[in-house]
This record gives sequence, C-alpha cells and structure tokens, in this order.
Amino acid sequence: MKNTKNGDISGVMASLGCAEQEKGAEKKKQLSYTNTTAFFPLLLIMIPPLIVLYLLYASVYLNGSLSAMLELWASQGFVSTTVKIALPYLLGSWTAWKIVASYAIFELILMRVLPGRYKEGPPSPAGNVPVYKANGVQAYLFTLATFCILTYFGFINPSLVYDHYGEIIGALNLTAVISCCFLYLKGRYYPSSTDASHSGNLIFDYYWGTELYPRILGWDVKHFTNCRLAMMGWPLLLLCYAYKQHETIGLSDSMFVSVALQLIYITKFFFWEMGYMRSLDIMHDRSGWYLIWGVCVWLPVVYTGHSLFLVAHPQYLGLPLASAMLGLGILSIFLNYWADRQREMFRECDGQCTIWGRKPVMIRTKYITADGQEKSSLLLASGWWGIARHFHYVPELLGAWFWCVPALTASILPYFYFIFLTILLFHRAIRDDLRCSIKYGKYWDAYRKLVPYKIIPYVF
Repeated sequence: MKNTKNGDISGVMASLGCAEQEKGAEKKKQLSYTNTTAFFPLLLIMIPPLIVLYLLYASVYLNGSLSAMLELWASQGFVSTTVKIALPYLLGSWTAWKIVASYAIFELILMRVLPGRYKEGPPSPAGNVPVYKANGVQAYLFTLATFCILTYFGFINPSLVYDHYGEIIGALNLTAVISCCFLYLKGRYYPSSTDASHSGNLIFDYYWGTELYPRILGWDVKHFTNCRLAMMGWPLLLLCYAYKQHETIGLSDSMFVSVALQLIYITKFFFWEMGYMRSLDIMHDRSGWYLIWGVCVWLPVVYTGHSLFLVAHPQYLGLPLASAMLGLGILSIFLNYWADRQREMFRECDGQCTIWGRKPVMIRTKYITADGQEKSSLLLASGWWGIARHFHYVPELLGAWFWCVPALTASILPYFYFIFLTILLFHRAIRDDLRCSIKYGKYWDAYRKLVPYKIIPYVF
C-alpha cells in the first residue's frame, strides 16, 4: 500500500443497510449510530444464509419445487425444517475442509509466485493507493490446466465436490463468519492503512467492515477473496457439475451451453481483473460481512445455482435451440466487453481518440477531493456510453439470461441468479448516480442532460 496526497474519491458509501458517508482521513470521526442503523444490517446477516440454504436444498433434493418446500414448512414448521436441513452442513466435513483448504492455499501460492506487473488502484479517500500484482490471467489458466490434468490422471475426482457440496458451503460459511470477526478486530486495532474506522455499533461494523484495504502477510484480502477465491472458484464448480453429469447420465446440451457461456464470461473477467480492482465496488466496499460472506457463500451458491440444478435435471434443447442460445449469449458477453473496453480506452488516451468513427462527446469535470485538492476527470457521452449511463448492464443481463435459460421451464430456481442480478444492477445504477452527483455536482447535471437514461433508453 502506497500513500499519496492525491486523494481521488469522496462520496456516499451506500448499500443495503449502509448509511456511512466518507469524510476523509484528515477528519477521523467516530460516527454515532442508533439501534435503527443496525436493524437492516442485522436482517442482511440473518436472511441471506437462509436463502442460500433453501436454494441449495430445493435445487438438489426437491427437484427445484417451491411448493414442496412450502409443504415441508407446513408439515414440520419453518424452524424445525431449517434446523434439520442445516445441521448436517453447519460445520462442514473433513472432506469439505480438505477441499476448501487445499484450494485456498493453492490460490494464495499462485498470487505470490506467478509473474505479473504491479498495478496501482485508485487513491482512497485517505490518500492510500492499493498496489496489486496483475497475474490474474496466468493464475486462471494455470488453475484450469491443473484441474484438468489432475482429473485426467485420476488424482482428483470432481464428483466429490457435487457429492459434498452442502458440506463445502457449510465450511465456507463458517470460514466467512470467523474471518469477518478477525477482520473486524484487525481493522480496529491493527489496520493496514489509515483507511480504517469504526462507528461504535458492533453489528453495523461487523456487517460493513472496519477497513477498506486490509492486507495480511502481504496478501490483499479483497483481491484474494473476490478474485482468486470466489471468481476462480466459479469456473471450477461449473466444471465439477459438468463432470458429475457426464459421469452419471452423460453431458447434456443444456449443461454445455450454460457452462460454456459462463466460462467465456469468467475468462473475460480475468483479462479485465485490474479494471475490476479499480471499480466503485472495490473502492467503496469494506471487508466486512457484506463483502466477505457474499463472495465466499452467496456467490458459489447463487451464481452457479442454474448449472447445479441441471446436473440432475438436464434439458435436451436440440442443435438449433442450443446453437441460438450459445450464439446470442456469446454476442451479449462480447457487447458487454466492448462497452467496458470502450470506456477504458477513452480514459487511457485522455479522450484523444475516435469512438464509432467520430470524436467523442465528453465532459471534462472538476471536483474537490477529501484532502481539499482540485482534480479533473472525463465523462464519456459517446458510443455505448451515449445510449445510457450504464447501458453495459443490458448485455450483462442478457448474457446471464442465456446461461440460465437452458433450464427452460423445469423450475423457477435456475432463474434466481438472473432475478438477483437484475435487482443488483438496477440498484447499483441508482447508487452510482448518487455518488457521481455528489462528486461532480453541476458537471454530472450536464452529463445527465446529454445521457438522460440510466440503463434502458426511454424506460429507465
């Protein structure tokens, strides 16, 4: 972590249950919170684990039937049903812990030993600049190659992941709970930088976190949990599901389409990994329950639930339909990448480029950082970014739709991820609009006149 006086971001850290506003490190204030402030964080600590539990159980044991789940609640009661389902998974198992530990250690080693250039993230409100080793593509390819080689020669059996999946999620859940306690204490008493504070409300601080960029023995916590544990685990889970289906009933075209599209999307992510580490989520979200539990437990269950469902419930699409889904999904992922790359290129050349064959329409803004310095930035109003301020969310949602839709009408549960992502991205667009309005002021007002729609032209 480097420190500089060139602070870059000051704004509202807003999320579900979060109402903390960054004021800059030069004014280290202990914020005072009432009991009401902790109410929504407490709900978000209690409810998502139940969603994960029943989503997993219904997908594997109830054929994705919501009515069967309601019948269980009616006959046995919600509390007793929850306890009965959760107990076998709560502490994980020896097999689950071996899988989780070996995978985590493997990825930690790759972060350290694989070559890569060091890249700086954006300055924090306190003037700290996070530094990352950009070896995500190397780690991704090495991880997948290692997985395939070990599977081919019989050193590992991917079916074990599916067979012990509930226990693995239990181990990850316990890991996340303990890690959040550790990170809460670390942020309070042994922070890695000056981007650390606490509100005095234990529940809120546990939920949101006390430190923005924690590091442990040189490893950046968010880089590891978000990219190397969660995003790297996503394709491995997909391959385990596909292997399990192939081993039991043969690989279906629906599983092939679903897994192939997600692998393409994840591959695109690792080529853009450093862009993600400069995103608003990383710049604003602290390492608390919201982030750590989300990537350790919510992501593996929700983001792969559609493919998990297909293991025992294959749909046979036929070549024309499978080809159409695959082709449209690839097109959606490409458009999402194109939009992101368009803005990245625009920023790299300071607006001195052409977009769609024309000089870009842009606004050069001025804003005041947390330490009182005047800075400038560029807002792009051409190309995809002239259609809507977050038009790139449209192809991202379409891509998700096309890797969920191979489940057809077998159940509503495979579409849970798409529904969640829609809510998440629309909510994020509103959050970002608020942050940018506070940061850029009159310049953002002018930008909204040029690009009046958040995501969908003439709709939203």
